[in-house]
Amino acid sequence: MPQEEKIHPPTPRRRRRARRRGQVAKSMEINSLLVLTGGIVLLKFLGYPLFASLLSLSRNIWSELFYFTSASPDICLKLKQALLHTALHLLPFFLLVAGIALAANIVQVGFVFSFYPLAPDPGRINPVRGLKRIFSTQALMRLLISLLKITIVGYIAYLTVRGQLPVIFSLTGQEIGKIFVTTLRLAFYLILSLCLGIAPLALLDYVFQRRRYERELRMSPEELKEEYKQTEGNPLTKSRIRSLQRQILRSRMMQKVPQADVVITNPVHLAVALQYERERMNAPVVVAKGAGLIAEKIKEVARKHKVPIVENKWLAQMLYRSVEIGEEIPVKLYQAVAEILAYIYRLKGKGI
Repeated sequence: MPQEEKIHPPTPRRRRRARRRGQVAKSMEINSLLVLTGGIVLLKFLGYPLFASLLSLSRNIWSELFYFTSASPDICLKLKQALLHTALHLLPFFLLVAGIALAANIVQVGFVFSFYPLAPDPGRINPVRGLKRIFSTQALMRLLISLLKITIVGYIAYLTVRGQLPVIFSLTGQEIGKIFVTTLRLAFYLILSLCLGIAPLALLDYVFQRRRYERELRMSPEELKEEYKQTEGNPLTKSRIRSLQRQILRSRMMQKVPQADVVITNPVHLAVALQYERERMNAPVVVAKGAGLIAEKIKEVARKHKVPIVENKWLAQMLYRSVEIGEEIPVKLYQAVAEILAYIYRLKGKGI
């Protein structure tokens, strides 16, 4: 379907289906920015304790290895233990960075877990589709962002280094420890400045990815109609079902007409059948009602079973409009219905 024909916004069902497939509006630039910023902040607060711990571990390891020769059988074991201890010291830092990366994804798209992107797709190796991806708007936008990123990084790095040249030159002849600490401080300041400079690009990329995602989810009239059929059912089928339901209800309604005490008409267009049993009903109940052909059918069944038919235009209209089948009549109609029932009972010689 041509892209220009997709003029309708996506339905909630289409959004849910895309999300289940892992298709979400996500910017990798935001992820990279948050991971880099979080990592450098963690190093700012955890770098010195981590470095001191690794330095102490290194001293202990090398002091022990000093007494071993290359032919010693325990040297491999000691090296494995050294690597294991180093990994254990670095593990908390990498876990925190991984947590920041996970949080960056959740902030953008929430929690999404899907194996669909891993499913084999022959279309991915289609050279035509590959060329379309290479020369697409998304690829052009990524190229533009990459060029801007390189320009911003280079310019910020130049300004930062130029501003810190007196500090760098002052390190000549200083102790190694001071040089190392000063270098780390300058690196932290440089990377933090780069993060702040790249932040607008990351936000721009997120806005672009969001708009592209919404544009790809838009639906054509044919897609919208097909989804409506899948969710609501085929209109013809639904119409047929409603017709059958009306027939069933009408059949049940007609079965109750012979039990009615009176049928009130207006006299042509409407017919309402009332039933009243003093022992189990608080008020007369509408057991059947209808207009047009249904009203004629009610009157036909009433005549067949010798149910009295009374003409009262006002009462027939009020009952038809205000009372549903199976409901008792409202209090305001008690007097009018009671007079008709009393008349019917007198004709039958029952009394009231």
